[in-house]
Amino acid sequence: MRIRKAVAIAALSGAALAGCGVQPTGVVSAGEPASGLTRGTRLYFASPGGLRVVPPDREVRNLGTVVKLLAVGPPPAEQRDGLTTLVQHLPGYTVAGTGARVTMRLDGPYTATGRDQGTGQLVCSLAHAQSVLEPNVRADDVRVTLHPSGSPALGPYQCRQFRTSVFDGP
Repeated sequence: MRIRKAVAIAALSGAALAGCGVQPTGVVSAGEPASGLTRGTRLYFASPGGLRVVPPDREVRNLGTVVKLLAVGPPPAEQRDGLTTLVQHLPGYTVAGTGARVTMRLDGPYTATGRDQGTGQLVCSLAHAQSVLEPNVRADDVRVTLHPSGSPALGPYQCRQFRTSVFDGP
């Protein structure tokens, strides 16, 4: 009796699986592979709720590009959502990174406090760009130091110091 039940259950299971209506298919062409942002490429912009992450609209090939993109500000759609930049009025500068260190030298004063959204924009954006430019470096390990001329250095800072005011998405 047990054997008959087992055979009946197996037969019903096989029939149910065979009759589910899913037909085998061949290879389906889906076009080009996904492309887009490189790991870690992010720009940070200021908002009333803290820093917000925005993907750059072009490839970031060096740290100077990051500062230029921050100075230009967020794209129009993000501006309508209340995002802005606080990195507009920088004097001349040079920025360089080696390993987990980024140094930004300013040709004039830096008017921000160092614990503000503008500094957070610079630190987090530069840290994430450095992790893209040097893939063995994690963005959270990057330390950014600002050297305004005629003033003491600010930092080194890490993005996590600004993380309480950072959030992703709209």
